[in-house]
Amino acid sequence: MTLLHPRVAGSRRLDARPLVLLHGWSCHGGFFRPQMEALGRKTRVIAPDLPGHGESAQTGDLTIGAAADALEQLLAAEDLDDVVLVGWSMGALVAWSMIERHGTSRLAHLVVEDMSPKVLNDADWAHGTRSGLDAARSRDFARAVFSQWPRLVGATARRSFAPDAPEQLVGFAEAEMRKANGPALAAMWGSLTAQDFRHLVGRIDIPVTLTPGGQSQLYAGDAAEWQLERLQQGRIVPVPRAGHAPHLEAPEAYNALLAELCKAQ
Repeated sequence: MTLLHPRVAGSRRLDARPLVLLHGWSCHGGFFRPQMEALGRKTRVIAPDLPGHGESAQTGDLTIGAAADALEQLLAAEDLDDVVLVGWSMGALVAWSMIERHGTSRLAHLVVEDMSPKVLNDADWAHGTRSGLDAARSRDFARAVFSQWPRLVGATARRSFAPDAPEQLVGFAEAEMRKANGPALAAMWGSLTAQDFRHLVGRIDIPVTLTPGGQSQLYAGDAAEWQLERLQQGRIVPVPRAGHAPHLEAPEAYNALLAELCKAQ
């Protein structure tokens, strides 16, 4: 069984929905510190470390599916319902996988932060990474992550933000990413790049807010537009000055958005 290490702030309130935050690849739940500090004063906030990352680095299967099942187990253990679920990058894949495997009965709202339902590009899909990453190049990258992760950290951190992001923010990300385990990251990379949730997008029966970064170096805005065209209840709230991590690059605006979603209806 895969268990997730939860990072927790705040307490349950009758006037607010609980908030669950899922981090991106090579990161951990601590990358949501601005949200936990601000919104932990308003509601229960949980930012688990996903498999292969942080304090969950060596726990259970290192796959998106195992992460999704572990997330469902965490929500059940915490007895959480009416949840606002935020999936940033890889975290969005975990959120989609949980919805596919366990439904949306515990969820009130899904936030997809700068992510495509399919990472790899091919002849039938051009809305994956901006770099045009395909299966062959992805396998090469996974091998490099396995054996040479420290050499890749700097570039990975910089691509996570807008080109003009503050050095302090990039430095924080690089220092935290450097703590990650290369083989564990490689395993999760292989799993996340194998995912394809295009078929699921139109079946999601809860409201979805898409928050693409206007200066993202990883994904173009057309990935969000593609999703919007198919969602039953969707909207785009772009963050024009942010890169791939709007919650870190524009925390006040992002916190205001999440605070509004967490208000009990």
